[in-house]
Amino acid sequence: MVVGVCQVTIFFHDNHSLKEKRRRVKSIIKRTTNHFNVSGAEVAEHELWQKGVVAFVTLGTDKSFVNSVLDKILDFVEDLHSGEIIDTSVEIIGL
Repeated sequence: MVVGVCQVTIFFHDNHSLKEKRRRVKSIIKRTTNHFNVSGAEVAEHELWQKGVVAFVTLGTDKSFVNSVLDKILDFVEDLHSGEIIDTSVEIIGL
């Protein structure tokens, strides 16, 4: 079994409140998890209203398939144009 995790840090230039940031992060997570059938959550920077960190997790039997899914997730999040992606990290773990 192979576990893939990608973490995306997003900067929201035009946010003016924590409530607005949470709405945008929630939308990113929902749209991505529905499109790719993966798990997602906000994992850091909970109290900053211009910055959000979300992570997505997927499982598979093939490392190249898991890596492909994570690459597509990163492209999808970038194509949403919800904010500026300032950092990404991908980790693939073989169990």
